[in-house]
Amino acid sequence: MNEKKKEPLFHIVKRDALPWYQSMGIRALAIVLALILCAVVTTLTTGTNPIEVYKSIIIGAFGTARKTWITLQNIAILLLISLALTPAFKMKFWNIGGEGQVLIGGLAAAACMICLNEKLPNALVILCMVIASIVAGAVWGFIPAFFKAKWNTNETLSTLMLNYIATQLVAFFTIVWEVPKGSGKIGIINQNSNVGWLPQIFGSKYLLSILVAAVITVFMYIYLNYSKQGYEISVVGESVNTAKYVGIKVEKVIIRTMLLSGAICGLVGLLLVGGINHTITTTIAGGQGFTAVLVSWMSKFNPLTMIFSSFLIIFMDRGASEISTNFGLNHSYSDILTGIILFFIIGCEFFITYKIQFIKKHKKEEQ
Repeated sequence: MNEKKKEPLFHIVKRDALPWYQSMGIRALAIVLALILCAVVTTLTTGTNPIEVYKSIIIGAFGTARKTWITLQNIAILLLISLALTPAFKMKFWNIGGEGQVLIGGLAAAACMICLNEKLPNALVILCMVIASIVAGAVWGFIPAFFKAKWNTNETLSTLMLNYIATQLVAFFTIVWEVPKGSGKIGIINQNSNVGWLPQIFGSKYLLSILVAAVITVFMYIYLNYSKQGYEISVVGESVNTAKYVGIKVEKVIIRTMLLSGAICGLVGLLLVGGINHTITTTIAGGQGFTAVLVSWMSKFNPLTMIFSSFLIIFMDRGASEISTNFGLNHSYSDILTGIILFFIIGCEFFITYKIQFIKKHKKEEQ
């Protein structure tokens, strides 16, 4: 007796690595489909011409030279934080503390600007700011790494809690340094003397952070893909037991990687305080420490791909104000469009990694 077995119509099979141009083609198709869906949603929900909405987003991000520079500067800051978090994520150390590490680095820079204002020449103040910010960020990364390495504590909770501690420290010193007293804010630090203000590159106040982001992107790409330490991070991320078996000191790798991660975040704090805002507030990072988590994961920990992911998020965010002005749509509408686009981009990774293989049914003749 022959039993009939129900066979599935298709299997999901893991692909071999696709050539880069095919991967980019799939991602481009996903963006086109996302834009079409965004257009349909815009038309159905608001009755607005979607082409005009897209045009407004572009104008909001790149409508003037100043808007263009601010957009590029914001991309650079988000990219830097994403790069900082990436080594830890690749090691499967869930560093959710980028926001706090940026804040503590910014606080260290502000402390140097305020406390050393009349005691040291400007060049030495800036040098102290650089060292203090990097060290402060590194220490904020070291704390959860040490407890993880020694006692296997939950790094997600510890890094998240350190965000709140950093925020409260900034809030405390904001009251200590407030100008004028009772205002609840520090205001522009050293507005008259400009002591501690980072130098402008080629006369542009926007270019420094962009150049720093470019340098760190190249460094991180080489570090993760071609250095011994990058190899050790990958092995630890794949399997801690395998890493120990081949002689890698896992505790040392965890601490070293988080020192690097925190140091880069501290450097971002320096750029925000000394080069962009010239003040410190609890919201100076603007939530980008959390947005950077999405950028890093969406880019599969590839520093070069992060440039595009950072661009997409900042581009949509910058265009939101223009949509609000022209069509009376609030910032949330831009978030809806951004969410649709990100959903398609993340979803297309499935088709890059896997393929659907349909099963051909063969008729068997019974004799």
